[in-house]
Amino acid sequence: MINFLHSFNPNPVLFDLGPFTIYWYGFFIVIGMMLGIVITLKLAKMFKISENIVMDLAFWLIIFSIIGARIYHIILQFSYYLQNPLQVFMIWNGGIAIHGAIIAGLLTIYYFSRKYKLSFLKISAIIAPSLALAQAIGRWGNYFNQELFGKPTSLPWGIPISSVSLPADFVGNLYFHPTFLYESLGNLLIFAILILIIFFIKKKDRLKLEYIPFIYLMLYSSLRIATEFIRIDQTPVIFGFRFPQLISTIIIILSVYFLYRETKRAPIEKN
Repeated sequence: MINFLHSFNPNPVLFDLGPFTIYWYGFFIVIGMMLGIVITLKLAKMFKISENIVMDLAFWLIIFSIIGARIYHIILQFSYYLQNPLQVFMIWNGGIAIHGAIIAGLLTIYYFSRKYKLSFLKISAIIAPSLALAQAIGRWGNYFNQELFGKPTSLPWGIPISSVSLPADFVGNLYFHPTFLYESLGNLLIFAILILIIFFIKKKDRLKLEYIPFIYLMLYSSLRIATEFIRIDQTPVIFGFRFPQLISTIIIILSVYFLYRETKRAPIEKN
């Protein structure tokens, strides 16, 4: 795969169907969502949560997460979209931020948990692995859009980037870190870890299912902090740190706090 990435020149268009154009970016997002729903349904059945509720939630969760992810991205790149307002609606060109999706997703889950009188943390727990898997798949859309790459590198898995997609300071460099790949593999590992923990919970009852959302948030935020050190896409910089790093740090601190609170609550319940 390294040689493939090193020499392949990606095209954002998967194929054309008459007046309709299918993009790799949208394709990977849809595949990630579909697999995520399948995984969530299986986990819901395992913990005796209504599949009808999960399907109802999934419909609205997808819609509001995409909206939230897009709004968050637009806020971070506000000056660009102020000069190019029509680009706001061209989501197939890329430009969604996972932190926005997480915030919008949590608000949606909270509303549904109140509506159906379910545990907010348990619902979040069965969705968290699917989110990690969807992220792992969706990141490949960034590759075909030639975005979210890192600093120049001479490593054998470096990828070529079109000069059109490069910041002016990096024109002339041949290969760049495939940051999308690092995040994809990292999210795949997070997915595997969460699934293993969930099966351990189901079998041994030594942990609470409610811990899973906090574990996901800590793991993903740690991954994001690491990859941001080599990313070169534009984002606000505060106190020398990229904005996603600061947000991820805050998420880790809050997750540790709420996880600690959760461990001090009622004893572990059998699922």
